[in-house]
Amino acid sequence: MTLLPRSLDRLLAVCTADIDAVDVAWRAFVTEHTRLLLHVARSVSTNHDDTMDAYTFVLEQLRAEEFRRLREFAADPRSKLTTWLVVVARRLCLDLYRRRYGRNRGIESSARRAVRRRLRDLVAEDLEFHDLPATHTGGGAELAVRQAELHLALDEALLTLLPQDRLLLRLRFDDDLSAHEIAGLLDYPSPFHVYRRVNVVLGQLRALLERRGIENAIP
Repeated sequence: MTLLPRSLDRLLAVCTADIDAVDVAWRAFVTEHTRLLLHVARSVSTNHDDTMDAYTFVLEQLRAEEFRRLREFAADPRSKLTTWLVVVARRLCLDLYRRRYGRNRGIESSARRAVRRRLRDLVAEDLEFHDLPATHTGGGAELAVRQAELHLALDEALLTLLPQDRLLLRLRFDDDLSAHEIAGLLDYPSPFHVYRRVNVVLGQLRALLERRGIENAIP
């Protein structure tokens, strides 16, 4: 049975009728995870004010409905709390952005395109990918289809990874965090362990693509 982190266990154990006890436990939880939540808020914001607004919004949502989200995690903790917090906080920050500015696909879609490009380049290193050939008249549509197939294969391969490994790649190649920062957020013993895990995961992606017969830039 998975043991909950002490701060979360204490927070969810206090009697909801004892407001003072709840406040004390909540402050302890926030203190423990503020650095991580601020980092997530900063990663999707453009200035200090937006960062603080997003951070405040995340805290409000985590506390809402008697800590409903945290209780859901406690009922089925399939990942580490810090990993779960990064995913949930990022989603909440993007929700706040959309509420304010409308559904701008630029934030997520551009990030996803960037991470696919960078991952494709890294995965390609050991698969002997070559530069795409120059597009000849009438061949552009076929080439676009082949590129789309390659992207789809990579997306499907990513979905087979463990959630914590997908988060690791997102932090490294989407948010462009250093190995040192990732080690602190995801509790790796050292940056070296982050690099080693990234290499292992990229190797898994290469193997998955090879099994699908992808050995060059055009499937």
